[in-house]
Amino acid sequence: METSAAAEVTGICRDLLRIDTTNTGDPDTTVGERVAAEYVAAKLDEVGISSVLHESAPKRANLIARIPGADRSRGALLVHGHLDVVPADASEWSVPPFAGEEKDGFLWGRGAIDMKDFDAMMLAVVRDWQRTGYVPPRDIVLAFTADEEAGMEFGSQFLVRKHRDLLEDCTEAVGEVGGYSYTVNDNLRLYLVQTAEKGLNWLRLNATGRPGHGSFIHDDNAVTALAEAVAAVGRHRFPVVVTPTVRRFLQEVSDALGIDLDPDNPETAVAKLGPIANLIGATIRNTANPTRLEAGYKDNVIPGKASATIDCRTLPGEAESFLAELREIIGPDIEIEHIQQQPAVETEFGGALVDAMGAALRAEDPGARTVPYLMSGGTDAKAFATLGINCFGFAPLRLPPELNFAALFHGIDERVPVEGLEFGVRVLDRLLRNS
Repeated sequence: METSAAAEVTGICRDLLRIDTTNTGDPDTTVGERVAAEYVAAKLDEVGISSVLHESAPKRANLIARIPGADRSRGALLVHGHLDVVPADASEWSVPPFAGEEKDGFLWGRGAIDMKDFDAMMLAVVRDWQRTGYVPPRDIVLAFTADEEAGMEFGSQFLVRKHRDLLEDCTEAVGEVGGYSYTVNDNLRLYLVQTAEKGLNWLRLNATGRPGHGSFIHDDNAVTALAEAVAAVGRHRFPVVVTPTVRRFLQEVSDALGIDLDPDNPETAVAKLGPIANLIGATIRNTANPTRLEAGYKDNVIPGKASATIDCRTLPGEAESFLAELREIIGPDIEIEHIQQQPAVETEFGGALVDAMGAALRAEDPGARTVPYLMSGGTDAKAFATLGINCFGFAPLRLPPELNFAALFHGIDERVPVEGLEFGVRVLDRLLRNS
């Protein structure tokens, strides 16, 4: 099914990649989000789709548009993508990260898979609908957000706080990260649909001690206390917990691959998964990784305070027990400060929308089989789920078997296969027409 959407999706994605929307986490150095939102608004306006920009901070904007459906009594479907990207060091890349260069069958650039590819698919599909006069079965709400890469405060969280009336009739949502293929053999590709994601808890550990001269014997050193706590956290392996999503994933994959993957022994099972072992391995336990250290102001002065940042990801239902276990690891004397907390998300792998995902994939790839999975990272779904919306990660891509897709997220030489983009826009079109 060749459509004008498939014909223009690569060009739209290229345009978006050439807009530097780097989100540093610092409002003073974050760039391009409003420029990208204005580009999206112009592409929608070009075909007669009205949209509204909601500015959350100077030069930071979120766009909402609604496509009226045939049955407006049904709950709307939210289709969302973020416009910001993580930083890229051009010296590490083999192509300029914001040039939108096409070579070797790929479109290269920061954001190519995270997630300007899906932004482009969304735009290409609704533009094609508008040109041909197609009306979807129910209302489609489009959301293009800012700030997903740094906590969502100025993006989806802002929309939920300030403009929830625009989203309250949405019952389901489709966004990142899922719908991509894992090749088993020539006749079978598993497409991982994200039905759950870990909770996020960024913590700061603060140690205090007695400041003094660096030449003295010192048994109350904040740096020493912090270093011991950080080392204990970094080396600790949290226990295995098999969530409903992971159990279903292992059962589905066991059946698809024809091998025994015991859901009650997930570590052994995950080791058999080859290229996706790392992706799934992080979803069978809570994790806590030290990421930053801060202490001192002079080489010969023992500081009175030392701090460390810990990136914690918790399984659904595990947030409280995780914090209790973390306290035992670091001991009673280290202060735990919560920088940011976002709950885990989990929904059922089933229903009409999930069925439509499978059907849309099989129409384009007869060897497709959908399986649910739990994502170790986080998405805008964390914000939208607070409104009672059932959220799924489904940004469809058929990938070359040799491509290490997971390594491209926030990685060097991020790129998306052009054929995958065209495949994805056809699948998304089919899905939304049958949702």
